[in-house]
Amino acid sequence: MTSPPLRKDAARNWDRIVAVARGLVDEHTPLQLNDVARRAGLGVGTVYRHFPTPEALLETVALPCLEALAGHGEEAVHDTDPWRALASFLLHTVEAQVSDPSLAAVSATARDALPRTTELKRSLRSAGTTLLGRAHDAGVVRADLTASDLVPLMCGIAYAVEVHCETPAERTATARRYLLALLEGLRATPTSTPPP
Repeated sequence: MTSPPLRKDAARNWDRIVAVARGLVDEHTPLQLNDVARRAGLGVGTVYRHFPTPEALLETVALPCLEALAGHGEEAVHDTDPWRALASFLLHTVEAQVSDPSLAAVSATARDALPRTTELKRSLRSAGTTLLGRAHDAGVVRADLTASDLVPLMCGIAYAVEVHCETPAERTATARRYLLALLEGLRATPTSTPPP
């Protein structure tokens, strides 16, 4: 069931709140609804009517990124080449992690404020598990790599990029380079069996 469309003034306020929140997230400033209201030039009550918690607002900011990633996951699942599909999905994931600061915070929470966030996170986990399973079945990825390994590996790349790179273009290029190096280590070879 979808919500009824907002009145024009309410829709403008919603857009203004989300734009202010987006700017704060991009500056790595924690979201506080009172601060968002002040910066948006709106009453605190208006902000709370649209977003009852900072978590709901943060997830709203992250939704376009999550939606795009879920779309990439669906495309990858339909790719007939298991290695290319997995590599493409991981590439989109790491690029999103280094380009959208809202993604890491939303991904790290155990409980979601919005049902749509839960749905998208479930879709992403499912895509990752499916793609890795297909790569295992095709024998193109290390046998000892598990689905639970993927998240910390991607987070490790994102953290290294965050620490060592300043500009968005530099972060994206470095993340791609780090991921390509990681992927070469994940690719199955005759000598990639785990140690005893």
